[in-house]
Amino acid sequence: MDTVLADSPPVRPVSSRNATIPTGTKTAAAAAQGVAAGQAAVTAATEAIVSFEAVSKRFPAGRGSAEVVALDAIDLAVPRGSVTGIIGRSGAGKSTLIRLVNGLEKPSSGRVVVDGRDVAALGEDKLREVRRSIGMVFQHFNLLSSRTAYQNVALPLEIAGADRRTIEARVTPLLELVGLSDKRDRYPSELSGGQKQRVGIARALATQPKLLLSDEATSALDPETTRSILALLKKINSELGLSVLLITHEMEVVKTVADHVAVIDRGAIVERGTTFDLLSAPRHETTRALLAGLPSLSLPAFLAEQLRPEPSAGSRAVLRISFAGDSATQPILSRLGQATGVEVNILAGAIDEIGGRPFGSLVVSIAGDAATLAKAQNHLAAHGLQAEVLGHVA
Repeated sequence: MDTVLADSPPVRPVSSRNATIPTGTKTAAAAAQGVAAGQAAVTAATEAIVSFEAVSKRFPAGRGSAEVVALDAIDLAVPRGSVTGIIGRSGAGKSTLIRLVNGLEKPSSGRVVVDGRDVAALGEDKLREVRRSIGMVFQHFNLLSSRTAYQNVALPLEIAGADRRTIEARVTPLLELVGLSDKRDRYPSELSGGQKQRVGIARALATQPKLLLSDEATSALDPETTRSILALLKKINSELGLSVLLITHEMEVVKTVADHVAVIDRGAIVERGTTFDLLSAPRHETTRALLAGLPSLSLPAFLAEQLRPEPSAGSRAVLRISFAGDSATQPILSRLGQATGVEVNILAGAIDEIGGRPFGSLVVSIAGDAATLAKAQNHLAAHGLQAEVLGHVA
């Protein structure tokens, strides 16, 4: 039985493939209202749009190479109406997982169920129907250089046999939604990387999908453009009620846009949960390693170079104290010093926000022996704070 990533994902309107996107002066918000009309939002809040049920994927041995187990017994459910992130290192199995959703790969065992249908069990006609209900955003845009922005967005509709009037009725508001109304007649060579990706997103929305797949969509973009694309994905999710499943190796992407996250390592899901819970209290070493790349959690280079695994005469223990929720704004260190007499020196720190809730960490050094360190750790634990010993400095 699959476990949905969150007990109660946010209730959002769910898109309908039969609804049309308004034209003319009607805004994207009006489009969202039309799409949402009459939908059972409460039911959608507890339903999975994608379910992986004991899914494994093996690639057979080749000449001089052994069999590759890309995915191993994956059980995962993606809540309908959510933005769900799958994060992992290169080679962890992310791309294979997402290719199973749209039927580009078939599982060696288990089932991948999309909107109630077992993808691998479908014939070609039914599989095409499922694929039309799934939009795909690619890392390298995959735009046709000989077609304008408008024509690239229109391409899926042309392939589906839509007439010119229907195409115009859908493409024009989509270009407005992604902020490219004034670039409709521009060719890809005349667009920036961020603008190309916006065209790609509009194209993915052209068939009015129920699910949007994002395959490392921001990996080729600079940080500022990445933030704008993530804001657009969040807007689409919020206004159109569209479920988004994204894969990435960047924890910053997950932190910025995802409601829920699953961490994949060596073909297995090693941790999952709401984004806030997982980032504020990671349990698996892979999750902690990926979190180390966040600016609020990264260790300054000068300090990392001085760290030693074992204490020495006169050294100070270096701790990372993680704060979440209300504790992020409390005078914890002041209280620690008053209650225990422990001398604490702040070395680095930051407070961030995840889903509107404060989260951050402080890197501190504590002078004293093992008993002093234990006293400090016990005090912090008693107040619900995590204190990880990173090492020791002279």
